Amino acid sequence: MSIPNSDMSQNGNIRHVDALCSVAEIEEIDFSKLLDRPSFLNMERKRSFDERSLSELSVALSPRHSSRNADNSSRFFDHPEYVFSPSRTSFIGTPRSLTGFEPHPMVAEAWETLRRSLVFFRGQPVGTIAATDTSEEKLNYDQVFVRDFVPSGLAFLMNGEPEIVKNFILKTLRLQSWEKKIDRFHLGEGVMPASFKVLHDPVRNSETLIADFGESAIGRVAPVDSGFWWIILLRAYTKSTGDSSLAELPECQKGMRLILSLCLSEGFDTFPTLLCADGCCMIDRRMGVYGYPIEIQALFFMALRCALLLLKQDDEGKEFVERIVKRLHALSYHMRSYFWLDFKQLNDIYRYKTEEYSHTAVNKFNVIPDSLPDWVFDFMPTRGGYFIGNVSPARMDFRWFCLGNCIAILSSLATPEQSMAIMDLIESRWEELAGEMPLKVCYPAIESHQWRIVTGCDPKNTRWSYHNGGSWPGMLALNSLLCTKFYRNY
Repeated sequence: MSIPNSDMSQNGNIRHVDALCSVAEIEEIDFSKLLDRPSFLNMERKRSFDERSLSELSVALSPRHSSRNADNSSRFFDHPEYVFSPSRTSFIGTPRSLTGFEPHPMVAEAWETLRRSLVFFRGQPVGTIAATDTSEEKLNYDQVFVRDFVPSGLAFLMNGEPEIVKNFILKTLRLQSWEKKIDRFHLGEGVMPASFKVLHDPVRNSETLIADFGESAIGRVAPVDSGFWWIILLRAYTKSTGDSSLAELPECQKGMRLILSLCLSEGFDTFPTLLCADGCCMIDRRMGVYGYPIEIQALFFMALRCALLLLKQDDEGKEFVERIVKRLHALSYHMRSYFWLDFKQLNDIYRYKTEEYSHTAVNKFNVIPDSLPDWVFDFMPTRGGYFIGNVSPARMDFRWFCLGNCIAILSSLATPEQSMAIMDLIESRWEELAGEMPLKVCYPAIESHQWRIVTGCDPKNTRWSYHNGGSWPGMLALNSLLCTKFYRNY
C-alpha cells in the first residue's frame, strides 16, 4: 500500500499526513488555534446545521479552504476553530474571561478546585487526583488516573500551562518501562498504568511513584485505554505548544511503538477491531462490554491517527506508519458498516436470515432477530442514529454509550452524515439521555435478573447508578464541544 505524501517539521522528523484515501483527513483538535485567540459563537444561529450544505459552510467558515486540495465537507468536520475555550492565564493565575470581564464565579471555583487537586512529585506538578472530596475515604480516588487526567491536561494546555502536561507524559512514560506482573504472569511491555500515586517517606525524606497496572485494581483488570489516552495527550501537547521536541525524544517514540505493538499485533482475530476484556476501559467493572466495545474502538482509531502524526520517519517508524494506514482503512470500514444503527439498519436486522454460510452472507455475524430488545424500537427516531455498544458473533449490544459516540465524532471515525445523525439522536432523545441531569454514561440501564447475570450482582452498578446508566458531569464537556462544532443548542 502506498503511503500518502507528507510534510516534514522544521527538523525533518515528525510526519504530517495530508490525506488517507477513504479515511477522513488526519487532523484532530487544533489546540494551538484555541490558544491564539478566543472563538466566539455566532449568537444568530437559529437554523440547525443540516439546513445548510457542508460545502457552503466549509467554504464560508474555514480560513484554509483554498490552501489544500481536500474535501471541504470533511475538512469542516475536522475544523476546531469554532470551539469555545478559555484563554491564556492572567497575572493572578486564573483564566481571563473571553469577554474581557471577570470570569464567572463558577469558572473561578472550578479552577480553584482543579488546582487543589494537583499532585506534586519532588516539587513538580505531575497530575491531578481523581477526586478532592475528603468527606469519605475512597479506595483509590487519591491517585492520578491516566484517563481522568486527560480533560484536566487539556484545560491546562488551553490555559497556557503546558508544563504539568509535559511532566505527566514523562512520568507515565517512565512507569511504562516498569516490570508489570500480576501474580506470576507478566503483562505486555507497552501497557501504560491505570493510575499512580506519590508515596512520601518522612523518615528518609524521599518520594516514590507507585503505579497500578491492574495488580491492585478491583477485579484485577488492566487498562486498555490508558495507552491510547497517552498518545492523544502527547499529540495535544505537541499541537498546542508547537514544540515537537517532546514527541521526538527516543523514549517517547519507543513508548508509542510499544503501545502500537500491543494493538497492531496479528493473531486469530478476523476483525480489525480491538478485543477487550470486561472492565478494561472507563467502565472498569463488569458491565457486559467485553468483546469489541465502542469506546475502545473509537479511542483506538483516534490514537492511531495521532500516532501517524507523531512517529518519526526512521526505519522503525516507517514500518508502523504502513501498519497504521492499513488498520485505519479496515477499522473505519468495519465500524461504519457494522456498528452503525439507524432506522433503516434496524429494519434490516429485524428481517435478517440466520445460519447463512459463505462470503455472500448478509447477516455476517449471525445475529438472531429475536435478540433485538423491545426498547430499541421506541428509542430509535426516524431521523438519527448511533454506534451501538458492541458487535461480535451472534451478539449486538444495542446500548447507547456516550463516550464512544462522542469520540467517534471528534476523531472522524463517524462520517459527516453519521456525525449529524448522532447529534440528531441526542437532540431527539435528550430526556432519556440527560433529562435534568448530566449525560448518562450509557442508556438504558440493565436491571433485575439481567443485572444479576451481567454485573455479578455488583451493588455499585445498580440500575441508573455509576456505570449502569449513571449520569456523569464529565460527559457534558464532550457534548458541549460537539454542540459548538455543529451549532446545536439543546
